[in-house]
Amino acid sequence: MKHFECGSLVPGCNWHTRAKEEAEVVHRAVEHMRTAHGETVIRENMVDNIKARITDEADAA
Repeated sequence: MKHFECGSLVPGCNWHTRAKEEAEVVHRAVEHMRTAHGETVIRENMVDNIKARITDEADAA
């Protein structure tokens, strides 16, 4: 399982997600950025920052 903690990118945010595939985690994180943080344009560097912070579930414990 892949795991993403939004707080690693947006300090103070407690939202997190996990999924089998990295692509699904990225999709969920992008949607969260749009709805919770008001990001209207998701640039490539934002996706890169999300990917860089995705961990394997075993590493996240």
